Amino acid sequence: MSSHPFLSLPDAALQLGCNPKTIRRYIASGRLTGYRVGPRLLRVDPLELQKLLRPIPTAGGGQGAS
Repeated sequence: MSSHPFLSLPDAALQLGCNPKTIRRYIASGRLTGYRVGPRLLRVDPLELQKLLRPIPTAGGGQGAS
């Protein structure tokens, strides 16, 4: 296990700006790994959550029109 704290589904959803149900769907589809803590609690790795975020390239390479 890593030394960083794992996130609850509501906290993970807050970081991504989505609903906790979306985090559950990501786990169910394999897009995100869920870790069970006890019989009911699910947690996610914040580093894995960060990997879901990708920058969107800007159109035109950042140069103005001539």
